[in-house]
Amino acid sequence: MDLSALGSPADPTLGLDTFGDVALGPDGEPLSQAEAIREVVAEAELADAVGLDFFGVGEHHRPDFSISAPDVVLAAIAGRTRRIRLGTSVTVLSSDDPIRVFQRFATLDAVSGGRAEVTLGRGSFTESFPLFGLSLDDYERLFSEKLDLFTRLLAEEPVAWEGTVRPPLESVEVFPRTAAGLPAWVGVGGTPESVVRAASYGLPLVVAVIGGSPDQFVPLVDLYHRALEHYGHGPLPVSMHSPGHVAATDELAREQMYPHQAAAFTKIGRERGWGPYTPEQFEQGASPAGALFVGSPETVAQKIARAVRVLGLSRFQLKYAVGTLPHEQRLESIRLFGTRVAPRVRELLAGGEQL
Repeated sequence: MDLSALGSPADPTLGLDTFGDVALGPDGEPLSQAEAIREVVAEAELADAVGLDFFGVGEHHRPDFSISAPDVVLAAIAGRTRRIRLGTSVTVLSSDDPIRVFQRFATLDAVSGGRAEVTLGRGSFTESFPLFGLSLDDYERLFSEKLDLFTRLLAEEPVAWEGTVRPPLESVEVFPRTAAGLPAWVGVGGTPESVVRAASYGLPLVVAVIGGSPDQFVPLVDLYHRALEHYGHGPLPVSMHSPGHVAATDELAREQMYPHQAAAFTKIGRERGWGPYTPEQFEQGASPAGALFVGSPETVAQKIARAVRVLGLSRFQLKYAVGTLPHEQRLESIRLFGTRVAPRVRELLAGGEQL
């Protein structure tokens, strides 16, 4: 399969991610999830219009995120865009059927004219397990076996497979087939075991860097490259998913993003036993070495170019939808990312400037 469309460290692709975060409306109240989904489609249309390379939507099953069926949303986007690649961030494979996942994304690939991708992961939330009658005691086994089956499907040949999470398959054909293959990534949060597993199957890697510094992930990416070599695979793309927001100035971007970032992370922290999100955490993330890509086009471009160099990235994915950040501010962030940030990143990388 030709993966050149996914980018390379010399010529990285630049994209956007969203979970369909439910924004605040003009009255200051949360929108309906239906309206939030329609906003995502409009945001993807703009991303395509300003020349970005990728648009990813994440799967969740909770009230603050509106997208539980990424493939359906992406199919709607496919009908209203022309060139942007479409994928997930992530598909929770553990609580889904690998065959149905493959069929849905092969179908998306057909209706989009070969623009589909899928990123497979366990997800950072666990609501899908009880929702679909699965036990969290099987968390590791479900993902491990289903990933193994899914990778067999990528060859698009008759599949024979046996495991414990479903009945065995004996020379089964799965349809529809794609025209040129379905690119499949593995999304990881930072564990060495997950990185090595992705490498063992010869799958590209998406690293979620949502805290600390991109520099902290250098050993993990190095491990991935060593593991690829160990398992007999050639070099494969590495992408990075990080939150951020672009506005005309650093001050405006931080002013717009902070209250929504703080509210979202404080809510999640309450569920997980963390303390409230603080201004100090935000400032650390927004610093030059931090994991929040927030600021003016120049500031964000400098941070992305640095991350590409430090980690050898083939793609960068900005998680632009930050909690309840309003739709109009998201649209402006997308516009600036496509028209100002992306060209500047390429200029910085081509010129070899000190970052």
